[in-house]
Amino acid sequence: MPRVLLIEDDPSVREGVGLGLRRRGHEVGAAETGEEGLALMAAFRPELVLLDLMLPGMNGVQVCRRIRETSEVPIIMLTARGDDFDIVIGLEAGADDYIVKPARTEVIEARVRAVLRRLSDPVGVRPEVEHHGELAVDRAGLTVAKNGERVALAPSELKLLLHLSASPEQVFSRQQLLEYVWDHSYHADARLVDACVRRLRHKIEDPDAAPRYIQTVRGFGYRFGPVPGVRR
Repeated sequence: MPRVLLIEDDPSVREGVGLGLRRRGHEVGAAETGEEGLALMAAFRPELVLLDLMLPGMNGVQVCRRIRETSEVPIIMLTARGDDFDIVIGLEAGADDYIVKPARTEVIEARVRAVLRRLSDPVGVRPEVEHHGELAVDRAGLTVAKNGERVALAPSELKLLLHLSASPEQVFSRQQLLEYVWDHSYHADARLVDACVRRLRHKIEDPDAAPRYIQTVRGFGYRFGPVPGVRR
């Protein structure tokens, strides 16, 4: 089972979530502060991080940004509040998903499995590389390059790009993207899509031009392209 790094300052939550994940077969590394969690990253090499938003000292958003400087490991934010602002800030920092505490271990485990499925279940795997303008999308190798340089994408960003680019010009609603990319079926998580699109645009779009690849369809959702020069 995948290794999970849990960064949580509340000892009861840390012990309860850690115990529940271990009972389900996960190897769990636990840290009380952001600094301890970052130090443990290199030695433990987790395959997923559960990160509390409200940490003392270096908070969860700062930790998330530090992790994203060197790693695309999946990150799920844990927050004690359902506050929209806090959640959006966490997602903008690079988190792939979030869970509002308190949450049963079964719920946390389900979210962990859903996030990890994005890595093992790519969209429309084909042996060839697709070229969309300046983007090269290797579906088999799960890599994306722009102008020949690899673009580092978090799991949710990669899954979203693979899904949209598999059907250029097709419009997908936020709800459709939630259900396919995040395995979520409730409307409240539409912010996941919008935050992920903003991060993805920052990485693949030209900063001084209108979005070329991930286009907004006002009042409905998003589509990929049309981008001239598409070839396989």
